[in-house]
Amino acid sequence: MADLDVTPAGLSGPLPPAGDPEAVIDAVVAWVEGRGMALYPAQEEALLEVVGGAHLILSTPTGSGKSLVAAAAHLAALAEGRRTFYTAPIKALVSEKFFELSATFGRDRVGMLTGDAAVNADAPLICCTAEVLANMALRWGRHAPVDQVVMDEFHYIADPDRGWAWQVPLLELVDAQHVLMSATLGDTTRYEEDLEARTGRPVAVVRSGTRPVPLVHEFRVDPLTEVLQELLETGGAPVYVVHFTQAGAAERAQALTSLKLCTREEKDAIAEAIGDFRFSAGFGRTLAKFVRHGVGVHHAGMLPRYRRLVERLAQAGLLKVICGTDTLGVGINVPIRTVLLTSLSKYDGTSTRLLSAREFHQIGGRAGRAGFDTQGTVVVMAPEHAIENAKAEAKAAARTEKDGKRRKVTKKKPPEGTVSWGRPTFDRLVAADPEPLTSSLAVTHSMLINVLDRPGDGRAALRHLIRTSYEPEALQDAHLARAAEIERALLDGGVIEELDEPDEQGRTVRVTVELQPSFALDQPLSPFAVAALDLLDPESPTHALDVVSVVEAVLDDPRPVLQAQARAARGEAIGRMKAEGLDYDQRMAELEEVTHPRPLADLLEPMFEVYRGNHPWVADTPLSPKSVVREMYERAMGFGDLIRHHQLARVEGIVLRYLSSAYRALVRTVPEDAKTEELVDITEWLGELVRQTDSSLLDEWEALRHPDEVATDGGREPVDVPPPPFTANRRAFTVAVRNALFRRVELLAAQRWTALGDLDGDDGWTPERWHEAMGPYLAEHGTVGIDADARSAALLLVDEHPDRWEVQQVLADPEGDHDWRIHATVDLAASDAEGEVVVRVGDVAPL
Repeated sequence: MADLDVTPAGLSGPLPPAGDPEAVIDAVVAWVEGRGMALYPAQEEALLEVVGGAHLILSTPTGSGKSLVAAAAHLAALAEGRRTFYTAPIKALVSEKFFELSATFGRDRVGMLTGDAAVNADAPLICCTAEVLANMALRWGRHAPVDQVVMDEFHYIADPDRGWAWQVPLLELVDAQHVLMSATLGDTTRYEEDLEARTGRPVAVVRSGTRPVPLVHEFRVDPLTEVLQELLETGGAPVYVVHFTQAGAAERAQALTSLKLCTREEKDAIAEAIGDFRFSAGFGRTLAKFVRHGVGVHHAGMLPRYRRLVERLAQAGLLKVICGTDTLGVGINVPIRTVLLTSLSKYDGTSTRLLSAREFHQIGGRAGRAGFDTQGTVVVMAPEHAIENAKAEAKAAARTEKDGKRRKVTKKKPPEGTVSWGRPTFDRLVAADPEPLTSSLAVTHSMLINVLDRPGDGRAALRHLIRTSYEPEALQDAHLARAAEIERALLDGGVIEELDEPDEQGRTVRVTVELQPSFALDQPLSPFAVAALDLLDPESPTHALDVVSVVEAVLDDPRPVLQAQARAARGEAIGRMKAEGLDYDQRMAELEEVTHPRPLADLLEPMFEVYRGNHPWVADTPLSPKSVVREMYERAMGFGDLIRHHQLARVEGIVLRYLSSAYRALVRTVPEDAKTEELVDITEWLGELVRQTDSSLLDEWEALRHPDEVATDGGREPVDVPPPPFTANRRAFTVAVRNALFRRVELLAAQRWTALGDLDGDDGWTPERWHEAMGPYLAEHGTVGIDADARSAALLLVDEHPDRWEVQQVLADPEGDHDWRIHATVDLAASDAEGEVVVRVGDVAPL
């Protein structure tokens, strides 16, 4: 067996001589044998073909060593001075591969392009997302500086939204060698024939159904807990229980905590492995309970550090069961002996449907660990109603056998609106080959601009691209019509112009605007954000937050947050309209207009319409005003406050990824001369908030920006180390202290006594005590101010001590007397330990 599961060494030295394929093969074989392993037959065949210069379509099961074949392809290209690209479907896999290949070939030979980060961009070996390579292919055609393409997870070419990015390089990079890899390709005849005809280079197809670890498939009509207990007793652990919703995974984990999955000794080993790992409030505390019972949870909505903890515990053999989603089909760093599917149907965003054969095999293929297991097991559960019917039938049969009286069993039917399955569905999926790969091309403004801006006849190149694509003829006609429509818009907008005769580069149509070098590779609306900053009033007291709102408007939407904000806004609107006496129909009509907060929308949207007229390619990327960072800052919320306020515990990871994107955009997008002191405060606070919540997101970004300055674990990815002490970043900590105190001011202003009790109840400040303490103030002043003046730094008095800060938050009363304050102590050591400001309220009293 030979793969790259363990970071290798030995290929970072001198390269084999150019033009000597045997030297490349010898280097790879020596490398493998030096690790005490041997090549599989399919690997040997693929290695000979790829080093010989043929295109390669590699269709072998998960765990069969495709990564080693890819490394051999890269080595052959590097030895000959060719530039080679590795593509993967998601940024996380790209960055993981970057660190892995950097350790394999040496950092000076490997670079990365993801849109978020560019590292050593001129390197001879580039790791990138499929979209990055596709846009290069569109812009430069066969003249792109790409000599070899290694496409991992090539089955993504059938993805309806992103498949174009896997197709375009095949259509355009006709001089490059292509290595197309996946465990679930199915029939690839059309690609084999077309690629050879298009490029004149032979195409080798290496297939193998032989898994290093064979699979056994089972269909079970028993309660899931019984099946799990049986698997645990017969050596089937670790078991990955597949759900098709994040909520379902968490609910299953909760149910399993009632089972005795671990012995006392095993629980002690888990506790020792966890050590002083910091579980934050919210889902963290829930996960802590799960893993201490030997149950893991793993899905994309979790914080990255929680996912890594689950992976680490699983790799150590300490977790018996992991409840997760089908993300393991894309790749998950968890050892799995048994994959248990709770369903054979899923909601795909449009409708509920049965799994495809490709999805079934992609998920089930993760069972069985090469070098550890003699077989992997895929268990599929029958639908719940079928399990209950089987139990009822068995019970009736037992009674019949006992007394001879036949019982009639009333069978339950599938719940209305669901898609049911049974053993025939299971048998079909087990036996079925993956479906033929379908084509998915998308014609966009950026595609036209990229193609028309290349040397030569851009119109002819575009027509050739569409007509020789893998799309059916009817769709090709539709794409050509769409291209003509977009071209007219570009001409009318003055973005392109027709020439009477070809220019010096042979173009009869050319782009009139200067495109940035990374056009369509990065956030497409960043230039608009920079331009929109000129609309803001620098003298406005909200100027810094307005800059934040401009930046947020060009970021991808964190949908769960916006949906929660919209629900809260509708709830408040209904209460207001009822108080105003509006009838039901009026309330429903007005609710149609209620949405999540959209600051500066009236200013930005008209400007965007003008901007889009001059930059039509941004029509494919909508502007989206929103207020997540701004809401947090204005309402003095930390990460935990935001999660609790909007009940987002199950999607913490999505929320944090958005906040880290906002931080990076504030750092990268806003020009230095536009960064006021207050904006720098906000940026520092946001960055530290992200770092203290989960340092990996920013640590990885820093590692990608400065790869030689960051320690790595075996060269694959940044070491998972605790964040620096919260108090070390004094500027960010000061802002966080100010926010923590003002959070209490805001809750006092709204008289939200229960929320105040949730914050400070452990220190004796119950809702009743808060209400009692504020009684005299409210009797005297009536309200508490929360405007910009109320949150001024001048109203927070700080007396610093080595172990604590004594703070007084002065309340802004209507008369401006400023004669009441909250006195509190900030515990510095506890704040460092918790990663958030730990405040202990002393009293609320007149100054």
